[in-house]
Parts: sequence; structure tokens; C-alpha cells
Amino acid sequence: MKVIICGAGQVGWQIARHLSGERNDVTVVDSNADLVRRATDALDVQGIAGFASYPDVLDRAGARDADMVIAATHSDEVNMVTCQVAHSVFSVPRKIARLRAQSYLTAIYSDLYRRDHMPIDVVISPEREVAEAALQRLGSPSAFDTEVFHDGKAQLLGITIEHDCPVVNTPLRQLTDLFSTLRAIVVGVRREGTLFAPEPNDQLFVGDDCYVVAVNEDVPRTLEIFGKSLKKQERVVLVGGGNVGLAVATRLEERAERVRVKVIEKSRAVAERAADRLERTIVLNGDGLDSALLKEANIDRADAVLCVTDDDKTNMLAAVRAKAEGCPMAIVLVNDPTMVPLMSPLGIDAYINPRATTVSSILRHIRHGRVRGVYSIGDAEAEVIEAEVLSTSPIAGRKIGEIEFPEGVLIGMVQKGSKLVKPTGSLRIDEGDVITIFSMASDVPEVERLLQVSIDFF
Repeated sequence: MKVIICGAGQVGWQIARHLSGERNDVTVVDSNADLVRRATDALDVQGIAGFASYPDVLDRAGARDADMVIAATHSDEVNMVTCQVAHSVFSVPRKIARLRAQSYLTAIYSDLYRRDHMPIDVVISPEREVAEAALQRLGSPSAFDTEVFHDGKAQLLGITIEHDCPVVNTPLRQLTDLFSTLRAIVVGVRREGTLFAPEPNDQLFVGDDCYVVAVNEDVPRTLEIFGKSLKKQERVVLVGGGNVGLAVATRLEERAERVRVKVIEKSRAVAERAADRLERTIVLNGDGLDSALLKEANIDRADAVLCVTDDDKTNMLAAVRAKAEGCPMAIVLVNDPTMVPLMSPLGIDAYINPRATTVSSILRHIRHGRVRGVYSIGDAEAEVIEAEVLSTSPIAGRKIGEIEFPEGVLIGMVQKGSKLVKPTGSLRIDEGDVITIFSMASDVPEVERLLQVSIDFF
């Protein structure tokens, strides 16, 4: 598969890393020669320095026989023109564009992206993806990471093991025996910074971050077993009223159950825009680091604070100050993955990484064959993949206990028809089943072989 990735920033680099690691023919294009050099030095990719929307640059990148163009530069307009040129001049079959400006994303203008207008097959909006991730975090306040699978019927939950966890120091094999009806599986554990797929005899220790796949109906019980409460979020303070903050506040206003929302925004112009767009939300103009303003927003009575400005440090400091003022839960937006290890020492409960969210969204659209969902964990250390089992797959017709999965791979959930089934060694995987798999990054190619998805990978 020949793919041209336009934009060698954080998102483009991660997509290139994923696709080149899976033996695809990848070319990276960016106007910044240093970013191109970084990609070609670290990854098995070709690089072209130049403006992605220029026909001669796309020609040099191999657009004449490319299967896909992914336009992920920092400019919406460059991304749109790149897709137009790829279509009109080079007839590239599939085009994905990352667009940020909300005007381009308004539903009433969606006709713009028809093949005979602006031929973009998939539009990715980082702000919408991040807003959705933020709402998921608020929906599972005890989890530091969440993602939905199986058409929203199951969730991946990131749970930190604390001293009051009832199952601490208990082998995972015993958990299955103790809670035989619980449809939840621990698929990944991060211990002292290292992520791994646990064995049945492994125990969970205080300080571990574990990833659990659970059926929605069993999420409250799962959280209870891991020592977490499922408290409703009735009062929320948002620090940052830009595109992400506005999207989250709008969605919270639309909910059937009443959520009281207050937004703190430093820029007067942005605050006025948010106040005009929102109906029931109180918008305060000021600095989210100002303790007097946080008190005015009744931060001590809020159930959660969500810090979503475009500055990582501001988000983290605002979260720390909000916690110090009495807010029980803080969620931050953080672009720089090297900041993540600081979350726990600072007492920050959960984070959203826009890069990982956008990368996961793009990968989900790229792998549209039999792969129905992909979620990237950490700094692309592992993936949770949801895929349909084909008749040609080596695992079809075999029991889970008989399948030789790599050490870094675990099945988290199996869907048979409309029913979700907890995976056990004696459960048979049949053609048409949909399975959710946790895989360390190095084992993803082997998972694809077992699923036989490379045949119609794109």
C-alpha cells in the first residue's frame, strides 16, 4: 500500500510510524526540511521537503500511483487543496484531511466534500475528537483513560490501583474465579513506566495503571471491584473556552440530565463568542490560574474541572490549583506525552492526549477493511483493535486457549451476533465474530496476520 502523508508534525509522524512499521510504502511531505529529516532518520519512510498542495511536490512524492493521501498539515486550507490536487491531477483513490475550523465542519455545509466539489473522503476534526474524549472522561470519572468499542456496548477503562483497591495483590486468575459473571478483562498493565500484557498469574500492585475492557452494564461493578466510585458529574468547571471548551460545553448543555457548567476564558473576544453561543452556561472572563476567579466559579463545589486551553503548562497548573481549592477531580488536555509521568505526582486524575486521539481516529478510517476500531495507548506503545474474524483467518473455528498469540497480545471481548461474551480459554472464535484485542505495538503485524486483515487492509 502506497501512502503519502502531508505534514510531519506530531500526528503525521505517528501515522507514518504506524504505517511504515506495517511494511507500507510511506512518503512524508512537509515544508519544514528538519521535520522531514527527523522522519526519514527515525522511520523507514521516504521524505520530500516542499509544500504539500503543490502538484510538482505531490508528483515527486509518488502521487501518480499512490493509494491514499493523508493531509495533516497545520493549515486547513493546505489540507483541502492537497486533497483537491491529489484527486483532480493524480486520481488518488482515497483522501483524508484534518480540518480544525468549525465553519468547515458545520453539518449544513457537508455537501462541500462531495466528489464533484471538494473531494475529501474522510474529514477528521481534532477538536471534535478531543471534545468527545473529554465527555468520555467525565462519564467515567474514576478512569484516567477511556474509549468505546463494539458500537458503544463496551469500554476500555484505564484504572489506577490505589491502597483501598479490594483486589490488590490478587492474581488475575483468581479474579476470574471470584467474579465469574463479570464481563471484564484486564488486558494491559503499566508498572513503573513499563506497559505489558499481563499473564494469568500476575498480580496487581498499588501504583499500577491497568487497562480493563468491560461491557457497559458491568462498568459500575468493575469500578467498584477496583475500589472506584461512579459519581455523577453535576457541576463542571471548564478552563478554556476555545473550540474544544465550547464543543464540550455545548454537548453538556444538550444532555437530558442537567449539568451545571461554568467556563473560564482568558481572552475577552473568545469569552464573548462562547457566551453568545451557549445558553445555560456561565462564562467568566479571566485567568484560570487566578484563585479568586476559581472561587467565584465555586470550584470547591464542582464535581470536576476540565482544563482545555491550548497550553499544556497552563492546563496542568490550573488543574493543580483547582484541586488545592477543593475540586475532587481534575482532567487536563496535554499535547506533550513527556508531561504524562508528571500527572500522578501533581495529583491530576485524568488526561486527554489530542495527538493520540487524532491518530486513533485516522487509523480507524485507514483500516476500514475488517478492522472496525483502533485506539492507540500511551506514546503509541500499544493498540486496542476491534476487528471482524474472516473465514480465512487462522483463528476462525479454534478455541482461544489453542491460539498461539504473541506474549504481548490478549483478547478483551468477543461479540457473537448482538451478544458480548467474556473471553475464556474454552470459547471458540467463529467466522463473523467481532473481537477486541490488546496488542503491544511490536506485535500488531502478527495480530493482522492472525486476523487476515491485510488482504483488504485499506
